Amino acid sequence: MELWYSEMHTEDVKFSIRIKEQLLADKSQFQQIDVFESNEFGRFFTLDGLIMVTEKDEFIYHDMIVHVPMATNPNIKNVLVIGAGDGGTVRELSRYKSIEKIDVVEIDKLVVDVCLEYFPNTSVGFKDPRVELFYEDGLKFVRNKGSKYDLIIVDSTDPFGPGEGLFTKEFYGNCYKALTEDGILVNQHESPYYSSYAKSMQRAHKRINEFFPIARVYQAHIPTYPSGHWLFGFASKKYDPLEFDSKKWNELGLKTRYYNTNLHTACFALPNYVIDFLEESKND
Repeated sequence: MELWYSEMHTEDVKFSIRIKEQLLADKSQFQQIDVFESNEFGRFFTLDGLIMVTEKDEFIYHDMIVHVPMATNPNIKNVLVIGAGDGGTVRELSRYKSIEKIDVVEIDKLVVDVCLEYFPNTSVGFKDPRVELFYEDGLKFVRNKGSKYDLIIVDSTDPFGPGEGLFTKEFYGNCYKALTEDGILVNQHESPYYSSYAKSMQRAHKRINEFFPIARVYQAHIPTYPSGHWLFGFASKKYDPLEFDSKKWNELGLKTRYYNTNLHTACFALPNYVIDFLEESKND
């Protein structure tokens, strides 16, 4: 008998992966957590039925959410990561010797525990001594953290359930206050392709624009995410990501599988329909 994992991307679109076996089915106080083994994507885990990480394509997401801001400002010392219980974002950050402190706020301890057990190559960054884990609500944690971080990465789930508060005006305002004068905020920005995801993207972009003088959007192709076309938001008080020193980043000698400095510039060149969505969000 064939076993398939299926995720509904819309009411009319389904994405399916044939699985070899289910390795874990567990439930925390926040969400359902499942781990599967597959031939095509290797091991992957889901939260409330939505794919979060696969062994095959996780490098794309984590390269793009980390190396774009780090190449923009190579002097980043103190980083706050909100979400990221799988550890992939932390793994990429920990490769920078210049970073002094990485605070990670994950609301669900079980996510971290599961990833430490089943995804050691992704979660390896948690072992870095510069990393401190806080099992708290990211919305509450970031309050009253005035001018503390050079970079905040919001590596959250979609804007419902545990991740809902990380897409609010209050949250982005608190992030602005928590950043230093040249601070950068990067967040996963949803997909522009399906209407429900596009609306979430527009709301997030509108709220970020209300606080930050520089707010851009960039893209990547992530096969297991809805439509495969995924966006990231880049916001800063000072730095424009298109004005960066590519030579300085390349001199670090970091080996990456997706990100490079040519792609850094190119990923901000968006399709017209996405540009139109972003312009609409500003005028709402």
